[in-house]
Amino acid sequence: MSTDGTGAAGEVLVAGIGNVFLGDDGFGVEVVRRLAAQRLPEGVEVVDAGVRGVHLAYRLLDDCRTAVLVDALARGGPPGTLRLVDASAEGAAGPPGAVLDGHRMTPDAVLSLLDTLSAGTGCGRPRRVLVVGCEPACLEEGIGLSAPVAAAVDEAVRLVLRVVRDELRRPAPAAG
Repeated sequence: MSTDGTGAAGEVLVAGIGNVFLGDDGFGVEVVRRLAAQRLPEGVEVVDAGVRGVHLAYRLLDDCRTAVLVDALARGGPPGTLRLVDASAEGAAGPPGAVLDGHRMTPDAVLSLLDTLSAGTGCGRPRRVLVVGCEPACLEEGIGLSAPVAAAVDEAVRLVLRVVRDELRRPAPAAG
């Protein structure tokens, strides 16, 4: 298991995304910090991608079967609300031609970049991309999660572990 984005590719890559200097945007980083302290099944890699979205996009080309991205995800619900989004099913890669901004690498921006990199390099992207998102309360400058988002971290860890177990049980796709 890696927490810095190095190491061999696994079947499932869990990546925490976010900027710890922008309040609840550090949610994904905190979740993977706690996951890194857990004993994880073989084939699972945990990385703290932080604000290194470009690096994460390249890392996702390393032939992982499933990517689980963990991030603050504003959808208009109550702060602390968790969501599991199947980005591979939604086509959540975002609008074509999205502007690359290394400081705002949300999951949709990473996936959009991933499509471009995959086409340019011939490398395959993950077959499945899931996002575990938490509704933020505050994304302004400041270190630390708001109370409702901090209260959701342990539940998010449990959700990610359940998703990882489910993904490892899924049959591998047929080669071809």
